[in-house]
Amino acid sequence: MLTAQGELAAESFVFAFLRPGQSFVEFVRMVDDHRHGRSIDHGWVESTWLLADVDGVVVGRSSIRFELNDFLLSQGGHIGYAVRPSHRRRGYATEILRQSLVVARAGGVQDVLVTCDDDNVGSVRAIEANGGVLENVVETENVPIRRYWIG
Repeated sequence: MLTAQGELAAESFVFAFLRPGQSFVEFVRMVDDHRHGRSIDHGWVESTWLLADVDGVVVGRSSIRFELNDFLLSQGGHIGYAVRPSHRRRGYATEILRQSLVVARAGGVQDVLVTCDDDNVGSVRAIEANGGVLENVVETENVPIRRYWIG
């Protein structure tokens, strides 16, 4: 997991919200707390986190939010996912998103908002392969964000 964290950090992307000095057991406990609405920091929402592995190798992850705050509604969405750079272009993003949709729906989210950077062609393909319908593109301080709904 730490190797994945390092690879994605090089792209300014957070793989896991590991706090300094936090053990893996503590991280798992935090994920469980967030899933059950416990110990959630201000500005965060009830969520869960999934690790994607293939044959024992971590290839990516997803974050599933069961509600939206203002930021998530405009930019973050219900599901965020990442695939390690060394494992891209193999269909993992599409499958991670597909399985994340199952978890989101089981958690009560029927219409799922998924966003991606406007220039992220791989993510656009994964979202559209999972039935995403583009609502709009939102200008941000950095790169424009594409907002898709999956019903």
